[in-house]
Amino acid sequence: MSDPRNPNIYNRTTPQWGLMQRELFWAPNEGRHPPLNTDPDKLKELAKERLTEGGWYAVLCSSCNAGQSWTHYANRLAFYRHQVIPRTLVDTNHRDTATSIFGHRVSAPIGFAPIGINRIYHPTGELAPARVARDLNLLYCLSSAGSYSIEDTAAANGSGPRFFQLYWSPDDNVAISMLERAHRSGYTACILTTDTWQLGWSHDDVAVGNYAFYHEHGSGDLGLLDPAFLEQLKESRLDPVNDRQKVGAKWIDENIWHGYSHSWERLPWLMEQWKHISRGKPFILKGIQSVADARKAVEMGVDGIVVSNHAGRQVDGAIASLDALEKIVDAVGDQTYIMFDSGIRGAADVFKALALGAKFVFIGRLWVWGLGAAGEEGVRHVVKGLLAEFDIMMNVAGYPKIRDINRDAIDSLPRGTYFPGTPDLT
Repeated sequence: MSDPRNPNIYNRTTPQWGLMQRELFWAPNEGRHPPLNTDPDKLKELAKERLTEGGWYAVLCSSCNAGQSWTHYANRLAFYRHQVIPRTLVDTNHRDTATSIFGHRVSAPIGFAPIGINRIYHPTGELAPARVARDLNLLYCLSSAGSYSIEDTAAANGSGPRFFQLYWSPDDNVAISMLERAHRSGYTACILTTDTWQLGWSHDDVAVGNYAFYHEHGSGDLGLLDPAFLEQLKESRLDPVNDRQKVGAKWIDENIWHGYSHSWERLPWLMEQWKHISRGKPFILKGIQSVADARKAVEMGVDGIVVSNHAGRQVDGAIASLDALEKIVDAVGDQTYIMFDSGIRGAADVFKALALGAKFVFIGRLWVWGLGAAGEEGVRHVVKGLLAEFDIMMNVAGYPKIRDINRDAIDSLPRGTYFPGTPDLT
């Protein structure tokens, strides 16, 4: 296995993540074993064994996708369609996974996607991934549908780079309050999610009434510690202790997934609020799939976009996010900072998204599966494993620098290509 004194260790700015493979191969000699298998399918099954039905349905399996999961299927199919072209006799002794995002030097072009109400999956909730991101110097994004507070999650993240994802409340006071709290707590960008004014239709969630905000988790600390939301409760004469379910419903129904649509016409107001509050920090739109919307975002002056279809959770039968990425990069790739999420399952997927023009990639279900299976230890093992796999892939495929990963690095099969056999796509 790899020599632990190989020259790349001294020629890079990040740890040589690939040495994790050697450590795990050696571990049985010392009676040590990893907490879980990082294969996505096996990891998913372990999370399913250890979670409640509600936790499993919430975000971890195909059941949480919109409709019949056709968009989720399209995401995975798109990754199969693009194939890596390995290079040989390339000097990878100087390879490095490091990159920068809005002035933050991070260990890899991989960040934690914002996912809500993490207490469903483990009692440590958002605190666990925030700590792992801090320790690995990766970007962490907190969802405004989170269960732990903006402040406590920031404390767990420490000096790590972190962004705040906003679900735009129709109550301006609540929207501004959350942005102010985020800025005070060291979140250095606002990511506005644009595709989730309300949740898409999920058959299994509807069948069993699986909606944690109406039941055991309510508004979580994030809502209950918000001054503007507390004013709403006072006006409605609701008590956070005695009216827990009604309070949770008020938070989610009136401030997070509220069903009110916002439009481009009002976007400048929100951008202005964040820019004023944060003293000019980046403002990003997440959920872009249309070239027309990408052009509009550039026209409006946003600092970046996340090409995402919410991993297939919102619109059934929609375009694959990776296919959307190709078109959007061609249209505006030189005019704004383009990021990607939806469907990432391993290092090859990260590589392909970067090759198609994304400058940064977010992972979601992978780290949540780790959280559900083994808490913070599970998140750490899964993410370190992904970093190791990506580092090794750069080595064996012959791409020593992130900038080397471009469209020349992949060959693409025609659209309509199908997976061989019938793989598990959940």
